[in-house]
Amino acid sequence: MTARPRPHLSMRPAWLCRNCAAPWPCGPAQLDLVTEFYGHSIALAFYLASSMQQAVNDMYGLGGRPDPTVMHTRFLGWLSLARRSRRAG
Repeated sequence: MTARPRPHLSMRPAWLCRNCAAPWPCGPAQLDLVTEFYGHSIALAFYLASSMQQAVNDMYGLGGRPDPTVMHTRFLGWLSLARRSRRAG
């Protein structure tokens, strides 16, 4: 029996990947999300924007001061690259 790969899901309130401990959404999570939301890029953008807002709220709750530019890049900045690569293919 082969082991199933562990999904790259967020661990709250730290918003790190449960599998690789990278800031979520990590690279593998991004690939999973693009696959899961294939053909529904607007829904993916809404999901990630909602996740970003939850992460910001969690960080403030932990006493942190999240940088809005960093948070946007982390949660939404890679979407245009994902769309561009899909169009090129």
